[in-house]
Amino acid sequence: MIKNYFKIALRNLWKHKAFSIINITGLSIGITACFFIFMYVGFELSYDNMHTKADRIYRLVTDIKTPTETINTGVTAWPFAPNIKTDFPEVEAFVRVSGGSFLVKKGNVKFQEEHSVFADSTFFKVFDFKLLKGDPKTALSEIATIVFSESAAKKYFGNTDPIGQTVLLTGDAIPAKVTGIMKDIPENSQIKADMIISMVSLTQKFNKDLDKSWGNFGASSYLLLKPGANAKNLEKQFPAFLERRNGDEERKQHMSYTLFLEPMKSVYLHSKRNGQESGSINNVYIFTIVAVFILLIACINFVNLTTARSVERAKEVGIRKVVGAEKGQLASQFIGESVVLCLIAFVLTIILSVLFLPLFNQLAGKTISAGIFSNWYYVVILLATSVAIGFIAGIYPALVLSSFKPISVLKGRFASTNKGNVLRKTLVIAQFTISIFLIIGTIIVYTQMSFMQNKDLGFTKDQMLILDTNGDPASNAFKEAITSIPGVKSTALSSSVPGGGNPGAYSEIENKKGDLQIANLDLYFVDWDYVNQFKIKMVAGRAFSREFGTDTAQAMLLNESAVKLFGYSSPQQAIGRRFKQWGREGKIVGVMKDFHFRSLQEVIKPLSMRIELKNINLVSAKISSQNTSATIAAIESKWKTFIPNRPFSYYFLDEFFDRQYRAEQRFGKLFLNFAVLAIFISCLGLLGLASYSTLQRTREIGIRKVLGASVPGIVNMLSKDFIILVIISFFIASPLAYLFMHGWLKDFAYRIDISWWIFAIAGILASIIALGTISFQAIRAAMSNPVKSLRSE
Repeated sequence: MIKNYFKIALRNLWKHKAFSIINITGLSIGITACFFIFMYVGFELSYDNMHTKADRIYRLVTDIKTPTETINTGVTAWPFAPNIKTDFPEVEAFVRVSGGSFLVKKGNVKFQEEHSVFADSTFFKVFDFKLLKGDPKTALSEIATIVFSESAAKKYFGNTDPIGQTVLLTGDAIPAKVTGIMKDIPENSQIKADMIISMVSLTQKFNKDLDKSWGNFGASSYLLLKPGANAKNLEKQFPAFLERRNGDEERKQHMSYTLFLEPMKSVYLHSKRNGQESGSINNVYIFTIVAVFILLIACINFVNLTTARSVERAKEVGIRKVVGAEKGQLASQFIGESVVLCLIAFVLTIILSVLFLPLFNQLAGKTISAGIFSNWYYVVILLATSVAIGFIAGIYPALVLSSFKPISVLKGRFASTNKGNVLRKTLVIAQFTISIFLIIGTIIVYTQMSFMQNKDLGFTKDQMLILDTNGDPASNAFKEAITSIPGVKSTALSSSVPGGGNPGAYSEIENKKGDLQIANLDLYFVDWDYVNQFKIKMVAGRAFSREFGTDTAQAMLLNESAVKLFGYSSPQQAIGRRFKQWGREGKIVGVMKDFHFRSLQEVIKPLSMRIELKNINLVSAKISSQNTSATIAAIESKWKTFIPNRPFSYYFLDEFFDRQYRAEQRFGKLFLNFAVLAIFISCLGLLGLASYSTLQRTREIGIRKVLGASVPGIVNMLSKDFIILVIISFFIASPLAYLFMHGWLKDFAYRIDISWWIFAIAGILASIIALGTISFQAIRAAMSNPVKSLRSE
C-alpha cells in the first residue's frame, strides 16, 4: 500500500507540474535559508563550548567607581586573580590573558604578530586548547617562552620541528624559546591567538611590579572553580577580600572596586563589557525569528496551494470513498504526498546548501561551517525537519480532502466553500504581514548603517594613512622624512586614532568650585600637529603649539564632555584650570569640540590630550587622492630607510573606523538576503494562487470579454482582491515592525528616528511586488480568446 501511495503521489506531482514546481521551489528555498540560519545560530551559541570545564570557568570583571562615574570593564587589576586563588579554596586555578602585538623574527623572516597574548602557565589547564607538541604543564612556566599556533609556526619554521628553537621578539630582539605548538584556535572561541607568551615574561621581566599594581587594570582574568563550588557565594565574599587586600589604597585614590563573575559560556553573547570578541544575543533572536517566518511562509504556501487544488481532486476522493476507502486511509495518502514533496525539497536543499555555503560564510564574515556534512547531525536534523514540515503542513489539506461527501461530489455539486476562501485569504495576509515586516526592518537597518557611516564625526578621516611604528625610536624622524614626499599633505604622531583603543587615565582636574576632582579620562598622547591634522575644532582656548615651550609637559586639552563633567557651564571657564595626570601637572589650555573617537553605538566620553612624544607609535599621513600607489611606495621606501627592522604595514583611517560597524554591516547583509528570500517565497505562493484563481474564473473572464470588458478591467478585477489583502497586511505589519525595530535601535547611542516615509516605501514596494506577481497571470488570462474558454466550459 505504501508503494501505491508513493506512486500516486508522484503521478499527481507530475500531472500538476506548475504547482509542484512552485511548491518544491518555495519549500527548498525556505528550508535552505532556515538551514543556513540554523547553522549560524548554532555557531553563535557554540562559542567556548570546546572547553570541557566551561561550566566551571568564569571571567572576573570589575566595576570601577570614581567620584564622577562608574566604569564597567571586562578586565581586572593584575594582582586580583592570583590573590583570589590564594585566599579562596574553592578556586582550583586562575589564568590571566592580555593581548598585544609583537615583532617576531627568525633569520630573514619577520612578521608583526597582531594576535599575540601573554598568558599564565595554567592556560592549558583551564582551557582545552590542544597542544600538539610540548608539555601543557610547563610550556608557559618560564620567562621568554612561547607557544605558536600550528599555522603561525609554519611561517617561521616551515616543516622543521620548532620545539627548542629560538625566535627574536620586539625591536630589542629579545630571545624567546619555542616550548609548544598548539592546534589553531577554533573560530568559535572568544580567546584567539597565534602566539602565546609566558605571563612571567611580562610580570618578571618587562614590568616587574605588575603583580603588585592593584590600580593597574589590563588583564582578562578567568577563574576555574572546583566542582560543586557556588559562584554566587564566592562573589559575595569579594568586597571583604578587596577591603582586606586593597581597602586603604582605594580610599586614598577615591575609588572603589566591585568584582563580578561572568560564566564563560555567556560572555560572548551576553556580556556588555569589553572583550577580545563579542557577539549579539539580539541578533541570534532576530535570525531565529526570521527562520521561523521563512518556514511559516513556505508552509503557508503549501497549505494554500493544496487546499486551492482540492476541487480538482474532489472526484478522486469521492470514487475512493465509494469503493471503500476510509477517511484515515485518505488522510494518510495526502499526508504522504506532502512528505514526498518535502523529501524532494530536502534533496534540492542539500544541493543548494553545498552550492551556496561558501557565499554564506562570506556574508557571515566567518567560517560557520567548512561543509554541510562536516557536522552530520545537522543534515539529520534537516531531514527530520523536512519530514516534520511535510507532516504538519499536510495535516489540514488531508483533513479537508478526506472529508468530502462522495454523493455531492459525484453529482457535481461540490465547490470551494467560504471557509476555504477565508482560510486562503488569512494565510495570504499572514505571508505578506511577515514580508512587509521584513521590508520595513531591512529599510531601517540600512538607514541606520548609512547614518552611522555618513554622520559628521567631528574630525576628518578621508585619505588618512596610518602607520604603526610600534614605538620605534625613529618614529619622529620617519614622520619628518615622509613630510617631504609630494603626495603627503601633512603628518602627525599620536598614541591613538579615532576608532582605536586608548587608555583611561587617573586624573585630577580643577572643577568649577576650585577643587581637584578625580576622574578617569580617556587619554591621547599627541604631537603639536595632531589637532590640525585631523581638523578637530577648538571651541575655547588654543591647540598645542611649538611657540609655547611648556606645552610638552604642562598643557592639556579637554573635550566638551570632559568640561561638563567638571561642572563648567561653558568651555571658556575651563581655560587655565589646573590638572594632575600620570605624574604631570599643568593647566588646561584649550577645549575641543566633541568628536566621535569611538563608535556611534557609544556616547562621546570625556577625553584628554597631552603632548608625550615618548609614548607615541602611530604616524598619520594625510595623502593626496591622486597617485595614491606611488605615494605609498615612496612612504614604504622611507620606512625601509628609517625603520628597517619592522615589516611595512599601513591602513586607511576611514576603513579602520568603519570596522567598528562590521558586525552590524554583516547583520544588515544577512537580514537583507533572508528578507528577499522570504518575499520571493511569498511571491511564489501568490503566483500559484493567482494562477489557480484565474483558472477557476476562466468561464467568467470569457463571458465578460464577450460582453465588452476591457483588458485593464479584467486585470483590475483579478488583482483587486489580492491587493486588498496586501493593504490589510500592511496595517498589521507596520505597528509590529515599529515596536520591534525601535527596540533594536536602542542599542545605538546615536540613531535614526523611524520616519513615516519608511512605512510608505515598504507599503509601495509590497504593493508593486504583489501586483507584479499577479499581473502576469491576470494579463495572460485577460488577453486569451474568450471562444476557447467558453468552449472548454
